[in-house]
Amino acid sequence: MEIKENRTDNLNIELTLSIVKDDYSDKKKKRLNEYRRKAEIKGFRKGMVPMSLVERIYGQSALVDSVNDVISESLNRYIEENGLHVMGEPLPAEDQPSVEWVDGNDFSFVFDIALTPEVSFELSKQDEILYYNINVTEAAKKEMKENLLKQYGSLEDGDAAKADDFIIADFEQGDTKVEGTYVALRNVDEKVRPSFIGLKPGDSLDVDVNAAFTNETDRASMLKVKKEELAGLQPVFRMTVKTVKTFKPAELNQDTFDRIFGEGVVTDAEEFDRKIAERLSAEYAQESEFRFSKDAREYLVRKADVALPEKFLKRWISVTNEGKFTPEDIEREFPAFLEDFRWQMVRGYLAGKYGVKVEEDDMFSAAKSFAAYQFAMYGLSNVPDQQLESYARSVLAQDKERGRIYEQVEEQKVLNAVRADVTLKNKKISVEKFRELK
Repeated sequence: MEIKENRTDNLNIELTLSIVKDDYSDKKKKRLNEYRRKAEIKGFRKGMVPMSLVERIYGQSALVDSVNDVISESLNRYIEENGLHVMGEPLPAEDQPSVEWVDGNDFSFVFDIALTPEVSFELSKQDEILYYNINVTEAAKKEMKENLLKQYGSLEDGDAAKADDFIIADFEQGDTKVEGTYVALRNVDEKVRPSFIGLKPGDSLDVDVNAAFTNETDRASMLKVKKEELAGLQPVFRMTVKTVKTFKPAELNQDTFDRIFGEGVVTDAEEFDRKIAERLSAEYAQESEFRFSKDAREYLVRKADVALPEKFLKRWISVTNEGKFTPEDIEREFPAFLEDFRWQMVRGYLAGKYGVKVEEDDMFSAAKSFAAYQFAMYGLSNVPDQQLESYARSVLAQDKERGRIYEQVEEQKVLNAVRADVTLKNKKISVEKFRELK
């Protein structure tokens, strides 16, 4: 066995493996003996098949497998003995010479190996990363207050339908009658909606349902038919309004305070306004932190200036995914892949540099915060601690979710360590301008 190394650049190595008969002959014999012990061929007892027949049937397969074993062992040994930190795994060269699989032949194979680049850089107070402080304005507090009162409001009978109201109506067409259908005016097509505004209980209107309700799923639900039955319906129905339902915001009273913030937390309008400001500040702080994470990642990756063997990585993605992605798919997604790959390397370097460790308590705390966020998305802001802990444990029991949370915790710890070494360049900004940032 002979291996020749050709370093084409700092990150790429071409290895040529020259394999002679003595390298694979013993392995081939062992494989043929295994085939002989297991072979069940008519006319022969198991394990008693003549070796000549075994060779004729399984010789080619045994040869290929044996040579591949030699290749795998030789590559792994070479990488280990030479202390190579490889990226991905060795790939057969694209211009691989053709192989004639004949027992006794010498074989030559060429493999491409990519090396993991070294990441090394230092941080100091001379390194500046932007940190946005979002202003809490009176207009924003007013908007949040109105939205909260709407969220905890209720539907009540109204006199005339407004743009945000609902109507309960009957739809008739000949002998067909659909009773008690809920219609949200915001779901009516913009061109037709003006004719719905101002409708009162008892009013009737001829409606082209195809024009008024362009979403077929919504239209089928409204008319209480299957989606595939829509094409057979005449589109014009006589709609008669039975009830107008208007959305009334919650009143500023103790019941509303308790439902929003928990029992007894807020007791008057002044405290309510303070809580609004606190909640808004907390939301803005989360947005600022998320933006800082993004900007810090970009800054650190630029500073590290990690070169990657891009040509090799494109091939590696294609090979390891067994053709699931077309060359066009890989080209399109490759910049994002490189960005993420570089950050993983930089994050790993910084985690080692700062001695970052992710403990189980960190994982549980992060999972619990994720649980609280999930419940809040459904308007549940006062979930009992026991329920959050149960949800957190179920999340951590899932390997994929556990891995995702581990990465998030490690990243946050790394960025906290970075924050202490660099200078945060604070910048005040309006929420409107902040959300325009790319």
